[in-house]
Amino acid sequence: MRPVLVLTAVDVEARGLARLLALPRVLSSDFPHFAGGALEIACIGLRGGHIARADGCRPPALIISAGTCGALAPTLVAGDLVVPETVLGPGGIRYATAPLSGNPATGTLVTVADVVHSGAQKTRLWMDSGALAVDMESSVILAWAQARGVMGAVVRAVSDTSERGVPADLAAVVAEDGRVRTLRAVSAVLARPRAAADAMALRTTTNAALKVIAQALGRIVRVQ
Repeated sequence: MRPVLVLTAVDVEARGLARLLALPRVLSSDFPHFAGGALEIACIGLRGGHIARADGCRPPALIISAGTCGALAPTLVAGDLVVPETVLGPGGIRYATAPLSGNPATGTLVTVADVVHSGAQKTRLWMDSGALAVDMESSVILAWAQARGVMGAVVRAVSDTSERGVPADLAAVVAEDGRVRTLRAVSAVLARPRAAADAMALRTTTNAALKVIAQALGRIVRVQ
């Protein structure tokens, strides 16, 4: 089987996918890193800021940007799989994705530098870009793959719908390296009573999204 490298932004995504796919931890790594069979998963931080971690992984035949995304199209609901044909990066750069057997690609995903906090921001971004969904890493990951002559693709699932963004205080809970900071989470809940309910709702939709992504990754490995 061809080796597949799956890159996520957040440690919760990497750990969740590894658990669902029964992949053991790579004990020699000091960051969330899992491998088993054809699959290898590594956390590379927000905006792909720690993508250099991927240089320590085995040479892949396919690189996949995986994790949650925000819906821009009103037709998308939490848990919907997003496998785009094209990723739109900063400055209008477009990246075509590699075809994935068992996971038909459609539409565009746009990568932005900052968290989209509100439904109004999402509406503007949808109208400006025409993209179905938004994330912060896929264009970075596809550029990294392209520079190494490796095929790149995106397998994401919706965690927040077009009507809602991720509240700023909850977004701040995740540090740049992708790790969740417990003290920041406690501070957010103490400062804003609604934050606890928002966090639980986001956790529920994130878990649903990760299950869908794990199923898609399983299909990719089986048809190689």
